[in-house]
Amino acid sequence: MTDDMVEPFLEGLTLTHALSDRRIFIVDHEILQDCPSMPDLTICAPFALFFEQNDGTLIPIAIQLFQDKADDNPVFLPTDSKYSWTLAKMWFNNADACVHQSAIHLAATHLIMEGIAIVMNRQLSQSHPIFKLLKPHFHLLLPTNTRAFEKLFAPIHGWTEGITNMGITGLNHIIEKFCEKWRMDIDGLLPADLMYRGVEDPEVLKHYYFREDAMTVYEIIHKYVNNYVKLYYDDDNDVIDDAEIQSWREEMAKSSAEGGLGLHGVPGDSEKLMSRRQLVDVCCCVIYTCTVGNSASKLKKYDEYAFIPNYPSKLIGEPPKDKRERTEDDILAALPDKATVMETLKIFKLLAQKHSESIGHFVVNCVYDPKGVKLIKEFRDDLKKASGLIRTRNKSRMISYLCLDPLEIQNNICI
Repeated sequence: MTDDMVEPFLEGLTLTHALSDRRIFIVDHEILQDCPSMPDLTICAPFALFFEQNDGTLIPIAIQLFQDKADDNPVFLPTDSKYSWTLAKMWFNNADACVHQSAIHLAATHLIMEGIAIVMNRQLSQSHPIFKLLKPHFHLLLPTNTRAFEKLFAPIHGWTEGITNMGITGLNHIIEKFCEKWRMDIDGLLPADLMYRGVEDPEVLKHYYFREDAMTVYEIIHKYVNNYVKLYYDDDNDVIDDAEIQSWREEMAKSSAEGGLGLHGVPGDSEKLMSRRQLVDVCCCVIYTCTVGNSASKLKKYDEYAFIPNYPSKLIGEPPKDKRERTEDDILAALPDKATVMETLKIFKLLAQKHSESIGHFVVNCVYDPKGVKLIKEFRDDLKKASGLIRTRNKSRMISYLCLDPLEIQNNICI
């Protein structure tokens, strides 16, 4: 890409100035490089460049559908013919949908949390205060995953092979690559994740509603967890001396080859949790991921996927490899048949529904200590206030973003 390609879309700025003003953003799906696909279907491994306009709207300004520079891998631009640009956006979104389904939703919430839940059940007794804190957020996770795998990994007529380009082999490929790089101290902690991606500043991406609402709820979760940990650990030494907690941390961090979970970035020093703050971070990661993280990745699925050209989980044929003018017939030819569309609508309608109590409302109560019960009540009161705040925000937003209203956030991962 060269400066002159994109400067017509930068509202009078040069590319250098747009970069220095932090108004240029990139999505790089390198994770899809060499990803297997279903027979006769293709998965791109694209880049897309975005620009934040003066009114705060984020728009795509350049798309390259594959990683390696080549004559048959051009940079597509909004100034290309209408249907060429539309087709490039559809193929980019098809790749984005593959990452969303396999990495962001399935791996980052369902699978990583399942591993942590299993290790917790092995290493913490049911009377342990941290077991009691986290157990309600793991409710139904294991049976949900077992049932989901039956649907996702069924050959031929399963969900993955029926409505996606990646199929089962591609799904596994993406999950494996994603889990190799996932870190609890970055991907599992919202403030660290936002900072790592360079979008922690509220003046950057002014209409980034996920960041605004997720941080509101995350801070409430952190307050709740911090106060709860202080009830049972007077100081850092109490954490260091807790053999069950240390065994839990050890098994999470130990490599899979050694029989552990193999998570990267588990807080701790010298292979141990050394402070209350580090224990709080681990617990915040779990509760945030099982509630906010999972809900953000699933509750808008039907909104995005139901109109197939907007966010196609499956596209037919080959992505464009030149910039010749396309037609509406080329768009229609890339769309799946009616039976696949209907199956797609049914699946994403199911996946996008709320299937548990709201965050802070537990089907299984584990905490009976009066001081702990008081903290849970304060947690619920804070979430109720946050719900009112987020509903007020939505009255003045360009579009409503309701999925992180605490009344909508699921308390645990189920479907």
